[in-house]
Amino acid sequence: MSRTERLLDLIQLLRRHRTPVAGPALAGELGISIRTLYRDIATLQAQGADIQGEPGIGYILRPGFTLPPLMFSADEIEALVLGSRWVAVRAADERLGLAATNAISKISAVPPSELRENVDAAAALLVGGGEMIPMVADLGALRVAIRNEHKVAIAYRAADGSSTDRTIWPFVIGFFDKVRVVAGWCELRQDYRSFRIDRISSMEVTGMRYPPRRAVMLKEWREREGVPSR
Repeated sequence: MSRTERLLDLIQLLRRHRTPVAGPALAGELGISIRTLYRDIATLQAQGADIQGEPGIGYILRPGFTLPPLMFSADEIEALVLGSRWVAVRAADERLGLAATNAISKISAVPPSELRENVDAAAALLVGGGEMIPMVADLGALRVAIRNEHKVAIAYRAADGSSTDRTIWPFVIGFFDKVRVVAGWCELRQDYRSFRIDRISSMEVTGMRYPPRRAVMLKEWREREGVPSR
């Protein structure tokens, strides 16, 4: 591995963590000595990376440092292309599907010439179709509501056919093979609930912000439900 690749790997490793990571742990994951790690951190700091910490405490990368565009490995490119194709074919969200198609075009256009063949090779990875339960609710509008932390009023039909009007504070959408599910705080139940989007018969984004931050609710929900962070 070249020194440039090693520095990029170190940046990517730090980016995956939101809390300080011990030097020996970083060195072990990168397969380098602790002395080499300290030299690499000093090099990145000299180049403008806001890496804070010290031996015995750990290191964390603060936001703001950018890498050269699209320095992806072959596996990373295939993962991006395959994921974008899945969204384009299976998301059942017209705007998100168009964005995924555009993303594939950008991924194909920007990498250095020696990596473009990896994008072409990703054509061997296909996303299958399949029956999805149709939805009335606008997934695009729901995504915007989550992004803006806005309350959403819905009419929801339960499995037994009964219907209730609810106001929810949505914070995450789950994409499964046949259904899409939105999780949020339900004002009616005063608790976290998950709703199948195909059972939402009407939906209105209120434009009113809900009190807590989305990230706080998502973290609490993950811990309660045992949902992994990635």
